[in-house]
Amino acid sequence: MAYVVTQNCCNDATCVAVCPVNCIHPTPEEREYQSTEMLYIDAGSCIDCGACADVCPVDAIVPEDALTERTARYLEINAEYFAAHPRNEPPGAHVQPGPRGTRDDETPLAPLRVAIVGSGPSAFYAAEELFTTSGLDVEVTMFERLPVAGGLVRFGVAPDHASTKSVTKVFDRTARRDGFTFLLDVEVGRDVTTEELLNHHHAVLYASGASDDRRLGIEGEDLPGSYAAREFVAWYNGHPDHADATFDLSSPRAVVIGNGNVALDVARILVSDPAVLRRTDIADHALAAFEGSDIEEVVVLGRRGPEFTAATTPELLALDSLPGIDVVVEGPVNVDASSTTKIRLLAEYAARQTDPENKRIILRFDTTPLELLGSRRVEKVRVAATSTGEVSEFDAGFVLRSIGYRGRPVDGLPYDMRFGTVPNSAGRVQDPDAGTVSRGLYVAGWIKRGPTGVIGTNRYCAGETVRSIVEDHRAGRLGTPMADVRALHALILQRRPSLIDGNGWRAIDRHELESGRRQERPRVKLVDRREAAAIAHAVMESSPSQGLLN
Repeated sequence: MAYVVTQNCCNDATCVAVCPVNCIHPTPEEREYQSTEMLYIDAGSCIDCGACADVCPVDAIVPEDALTERTARYLEINAEYFAAHPRNEPPGAHVQPGPRGTRDDETPLAPLRVAIVGSGPSAFYAAEELFTTSGLDVEVTMFERLPVAGGLVRFGVAPDHASTKSVTKVFDRTARRDGFTFLLDVEVGRDVTTEELLNHHHAVLYASGASDDRRLGIEGEDLPGSYAAREFVAWYNGHPDHADATFDLSSPRAVVIGNGNVALDVARILVSDPAVLRRTDIADHALAAFEGSDIEEVVVLGRRGPEFTAATTPELLALDSLPGIDVVVEGPVNVDASSTTKIRLLAEYAARQTDPENKRIILRFDTTPLELLGSRRVEKVRVAATSTGEVSEFDAGFVLRSIGYRGRPVDGLPYDMRFGTVPNSAGRVQDPDAGTVSRGLYVAGWIKRGPTGVIGTNRYCAGETVRSIVEDHRAGRLGTPMADVRALHALILQRRPSLIDGNGWRAIDRHELESGRRQERPRVKLVDRREAAAIAHAVMESSPSQGLLN
């Protein structure tokens, strides 16, 4: 009996490290890893030891006999991967070339001090890599401008994907390591400068994500009723910066432009039964809005044909289990013997009968948006068939563009306007004009590579950057800190007395979890900065001896 990876896979490859027979692929060393939808287990090689299931942070790996009717298809999905990527190819066929750090254990080095800006997956994976793989004594100070931690996991993962969020168990372990210090409600650039961080650390690693979005560049895009999916996701996930936003859900039809995973997330949430959402960690203000929503239908537009669907197979498969919701695929979906599971699944949706009493998610392909129409707000969407140019219009009062996140410029760092990233080589920040490396400055995550991959992809990305940091430290290419981190903490505390330390964050976390248990929900998020800070400071003041330790 083999084990099977199912739809909650986070791709962080923890399972790869413990597999005794190398049956889980692609590994971070293989070129397919950076673009894979998920990881896969070779049933022919699996020895049923269960080591992978034991370490999986999101409980995505199950024995074959534990598959349900809904997840049984993952046997086919796993087998399909190995048919397309046979392991009997010549040595090196799958290897992902990339820089690797060097070690010289005979050279004594002072503890490596690294400041990490951000608290999302790439930030925490980088911290964990520093502690566990560098071979050095390490001190990490993590900075987060919000009073709460989590980044993409907290504010990007859909509320009904609770199992995906359980990857935070790995991050919690990192945050409790000796040498880790957490400073929340501290904004680098406002409360402390990058230069000051470098005065107290060997390196500064920016893992600040991508907090902007791409635009369509069409007429009517800025009409009321037209929004970025990023804003909408942040709002229903309780991001403090978006808690006061309002969205008019009074139109019976919504349109999502783009058909990636985020597009399917927002489409699914828009038509979900509020009773289902009430069992998630969705923000209370969003739940109240969805309870009064009039949206009955969401049209998801893709410019190209079904074979180019940007959403992953697991996300499409997840649509198959939504009560009271029909998934409609408009137009033919051609299937032959070489078709992927994704195409066959879309063909199945296209062939299904619908229930007029159900809400609908309509996947419309070969459609290019031309203009959003309306006198005072969005009322119609004008589109063209991508293949023929035929123009048509249809009613819609709520439009979300979901065509990609985009990184914002970081003060003091070069910025690539085209890609919305910081120019870098293996995570080392580069000045493209001068052709030089910025000493001591690094990036990881979406601000490094752009908004690609899933949560676990950040582990490989962060690992590459950490190897660069360690290599530079061993080679003497980093500066020497002028003062220790406690002096920096004292300086920041003078400027930002409201800062929150690790104890304060854990107090907020406990409060949210306890509130969730009382309501039979995973957690009830605090979205008000002042309320969160008050809960944190009550604990911090009761244990002042802890200071700013982790």
